[in-house]
Amino acid sequence: MPQKKRSKPLYQRGDYRLDRRFGRENLIVTFYDRGKQRERSISAGTNNVEEGKAALDRIYLQNTHGAAICPTCGQHRTGTSSTYVTVAITDYLILKEDQTSAEAINARLAHIINFIATLPNADIRCTDIDESWIKRFRIWALEQPIVSPKGAFRQRSLSTVENSVLQLAAAINHAHARHDTPWPAAFKPIPATQVNRTPQYRADMTTLIKMFRYATSLGRRLPLLRFLRLSVATLARPDAVHEMSTTSERGQWNSERAVLMLNPKGRRQTKKIRAVIPVVHHVANELDVITGAYVEVANVKKSFASMATELNLPKDGEAGMKLIRRSMADLLRKRHVPIEEIEIMLGHRVIGSVSELYAPFDPSYCANAKAAISAICDEIWQAVPNAFYRNFTAQSCPVGDHRNRKNVKLQGVKMVGVARIELATPAMSTQCSTTELHAHTLARHAGRNCP
Repeated sequence: MPQKKRSKPLYQRGDYRLDRRFGRENLIVTFYDRGKQRERSISAGTNNVEEGKAALDRIYLQNTHGAAICPTCGQHRTGTSSTYVTVAITDYLILKEDQTSAEAINARLAHIINFIATLPNADIRCTDIDESWIKRFRIWALEQPIVSPKGAFRQRSLSTVENSVLQLAAAINHAHARHDTPWPAAFKPIPATQVNRTPQYRADMTTLIKMFRYATSLGRRLPLLRFLRLSVATLARPDAVHEMSTTSERGQWNSERAVLMLNPKGRRQTKKIRAVIPVVHHVANELDVITGAYVEVANVKKSFASMATELNLPKDGEAGMKLIRRSMADLLRKRHVPIEEIEIMLGHRVIGSVSELYAPFDPSYCANAKAAISAICDEIWQAVPNAFYRNFTAQSCPVGDHRNRKNVKLQGVKMVGVARIELATPAMSTQCSTTELHAHTLARHAGRNCP
């Protein structure tokens, strides 16, 4: 009986076919397994054709060795031309889609695709891209302004353009490693040190205090206040601060040791290392009573920008969200904290992974940095009494490590916002400000009686 002719596949790449199969909800990827000498089929995991195409590409890239390798004998083919750069980029994005930096990689390479779309002929192969081609891309990219969601325009920086060049080189080199193109990238990205302009402005103590005073002025600014708290206490990058959570699944907050792992469980470290940080009691007290995301919102960029405008901070990228990180590093250095400890806090000095297994991070490793941060937080707290969360008022506790007072409860009050405290005792139904409450606390610490 003659074999029934197969219908045309929904998508095909090499010997790999994407089909619908009767009785199956999901699409099927079919290919010939030369190792087992039989045809195999794998579910695409979706019934959407576009998603199925991406699944086929992923399987194809994992199982094959590039266009220059013969699938039958495994030998290099002669005279094989270079793959199209758009194909190389697509393949690279597919294989990088599970990486932490996948979103940034996608955005950088999108500029390359947009530039190719402006050319008279979009059939550009990897071997066609040389220094002159990259020079034309740089000129074009610098002319494309960055447009904010509200329609505001600003000039694209050299470093942003060079990030796209760097990512394109990585995609072409990846295609070369797969033998999809005969040579690696024929151009060199400009080193970051030659195109980056590090902001020179640093906030002093007076400015930091103004920031906290602004954030505590209205209850709706709690996310901004928490962003400031954690940024000052940890010197972490803004993305790490936004993503910090106390849930056990993420494994970030170690209450007993007062240590914060900025890199959550299951997230692979990137070149921008997220360090293990000793946390001062000013923030540790609050982390002990919070379950879930600390900042609570996706980002505080808008409120931070409003604060920068209100405080008349420098513009032109000088007072972005990394300002706290840079300013704290500057303040620690001025307070003679050893540079090695500052580098550990910033994630610029990495303890070897093997050493970490034998000697896990201990807060005493950064004792000088922690003491300086604690002193800075004390200065802020004295100027802005509700700058930091406190879980004690009625009992006298020695100022020091938060472990000594973690079980002391807030007596007679309940939180109703950042700026107001409502007394919970029926006989004390009046309201008092948080400033008054903290003045009461300070007086008790000093052993004085409060009115």
